[in-house]
Amino acid sequence: MKLVLFSDLHLDAPFAWLGADPAAARARRQALRDTLGNVVRLAADSRADALLCGGDLYEQARFGRDTRAFLERTFAELDPLPVYLAPGNHDWYGPESLYRRARWSPNVHVFAEDRLAPVTLTDGLTLWGLAHRAPAFTSGPLDGFRVDRGGVHLALFHGSLRGPVTSQDGGPEPHAPFDAEGIEQAGLHHAFLGHYHRPRDADRFTYPGNPDFLAFGDHPKRGAIVATVGPDGTVRRERYRVGVTEVHDLALDVTDCASGQDVRDRLAALLADRVGVARVTIGGEPGDDVELRLDDLRSVPHRLAGLAIRLGDVRPALDVERITAEPTVRGQFVRDVLAAELPEDERRRVLATGLRALGGRDDLDPP
Repeated sequence: MKLVLFSDLHLDAPFAWLGADPAAARARRQALRDTLGNVVRLAADSRADALLCGGDLYEQARFGRDTRAFLERTFAELDPLPVYLAPGNHDWYGPESLYRRARWSPNVHVFAEDRLAPVTLTDGLTLWGLAHRAPAFTSGPLDGFRVDRGGVHLALFHGSLRGPVTSQDGGPEPHAPFDAEGIEQAGLHHAFLGHYHRPRDADRFTYPGNPDFLAFGDHPKRGAIVATVGPDGTVRRERYRVGVTEVHDLALDVTDCASGQDVRDRLAALLADRVGVARVTIGGEPGDDVELRLDDLRSVPHRLAGLAIRLGDVRPALDVERITAEPTVRGQFVRDVLAAELPEDERRRVLATGLRALGGRDDLDPP
C-alpha cells in the first residue's frame, strides 16, 4: 500500500511579517495553493493508493468561498483516488468549518469525531483518524485507545509528541499530546501526524513538516512523504520537495559603511537577481554617522516577493580615544563608562547607546 502524506499547509495564512504589503501576502498564499497542486501531482504520479492530510490544511479563521471551491476541485480531480483529511487545531471541525460547508467529491473522507475512528484502506489494513473539534484540543488521542480488530493499523491525526521535540506551537497545554510508546501500546503499527513544522521520521511515527514556506527558520527538508506500507506494518518513506517558494536567509555586513547610501548600495547588491522571499540580518560596525532605518532600507529595489530586514549584531564604530579627550558632556560620559567595572560587551553597549542618545539619534538600538 502506497500513501502520500502532507500536513500543515495553512492555506490563507496571514503572513503578518509582510506588514502593509497585501500584494506580497496574496502571492505567498497563492504559493501555498501551487504547493498543494504539487502534492496532488505527486500522489497521481507515484500511483499512490491514497492521499493523507494530517491537519492544518487551511486557516479556519480566514478561509473564504474561493478557498472552499479550490479545495473541492483540487481533490475532485484525484477521484477515484481516496483523500483522507484529519482536521487540526487551525482547521478544526465545527459548525462553520470548511469541512462541513464543502461539497466534497465521493473520494474525500473527513474524519469528524474527536476520537480515533476506523476506515478500511484494503483488506487487513485499517486507518484510524480523528478531528480536532475546537481550536484548543488538549485531550490525548491515544489515551484509553486500543485497536479492536486484527491486521495492520495506521493512525492519522494532528498531535503533539510529548518530550523534546521542536515546535512552533509548544506551550503548557500541547494540542492532542501523546507518547511515542503509546502508538505500539495502542496496537498501531505507525502514526502519520501533523502539527510540528519540523519534519521527523521515527520507527513508529512520521511528521512531514509544512510543505512550503510559512516563516523564516522553517526546516529545509520540509515536504511531502511517499510512504510504502508493508504487509507486516513496516513503513518505508521517501521525502519529496513540493514547495514552490525559494527562500534566502542572508547576512548584510555594514562594517566601514560611511553613510546610509553605502548601506543601501550593499543591500541592493546582496538582493540582485534573487527571487522568492528573503530575510536580511544586518550586522557589523558602520560609521558613527550612519543612520540605519529599516523602513527606508525596505524601499531598496528588488525582485523578491517578500522581504524582511532585521538588526543583528550592529555595533557603531566608535573612536573612543578621541571622544575621551573631548572637554564635553559626552567626553565625560565616556570617561565615566571606561572607569566603571563593566564586562567588555556591556561597556560597549552602554557607550554606543549613550553616545547615540547624547547625539539625538533614534535610528538604532545596539544589542
